[in-house]
Amino acid sequence: MFTANQALNVDPSEIAKFSDLAHHWWDTQSEFAPLHAINPLRLDWINGLSPLSGKRVLDIGCGGGILADAMARKGADVLGIDLATKSLKVAQLHALEAQTPQISYREISAEALAAEQPASFDVVTCMEMLEHVPNPQSIVAACAALVKPGGWVYFSTINRNAKAYMFAIVGAEYVLKMLPRGTHDFAKFITPSELLGFARNQSLDVQAMRGLEYNPLNKRYKLSADTSVNYLVATQKAV
Repeated sequence: MFTANQALNVDPSEIAKFSDLAHHWWDTQSEFAPLHAINPLRLDWINGLSPLSGKRVLDIGCGGGILADAMARKGADVLGIDLATKSLKVAQLHALEAQTPQISYREISAEALAAEQPASFDVVTCMEMLEHVPNPQSIVAACAALVKPGGWVYFSTINRNAKAYMFAIVGAEYVLKMLPRGTHDFAKFITPSELLGFARNQSLDVQAMRGLEYNPLNKRYKLSADTSVNYLVATQKAV
């Protein structure tokens, strides 16, 4: 059971890292260019499995609101939450400037929101976030508590193996310089078996899983069956 005043599941250095980059969130040529590039892929995948129009949706670790904004434009009533104040202010400003319908943001942890609003959302997304927190299992549990029975929870993260280290850290941060050095910590990467175990322990039934691949020659991303580096998982809460 979650309580509103339990210890925050957050790494202050991670918050500081993303706060320093907050003003770049909506610059498609910045450090966040990869997120802008993959956003249509993940949005279409989510919307294809659980149509977003008319649904109440929660985006955990929303950052500057790239996915949250896109889901709202699909007709969802979206709440984005994060603990990085500067990123949230950027998200809120963008929503005002872009006149994004049915979207709001709050600075609150997933666990605290789970204590406040259990079983309140039709869809919960937690993308590119689990590998940045001290206790990812707690986030998965919060997601399960927040979604309605029969609702959908989506995760994306990075596998933990030699190939993932070479591609996600050496390749992306040092060779191609797509991300700032130090963006990822290999020790925090999560294998699919670990993530699926976390999900099943919370009565989240795995419905689909896809890999996300990047081609450095044409600079394009695609969803595939290869989950050896980046991967996405779709789960559904047991009724």
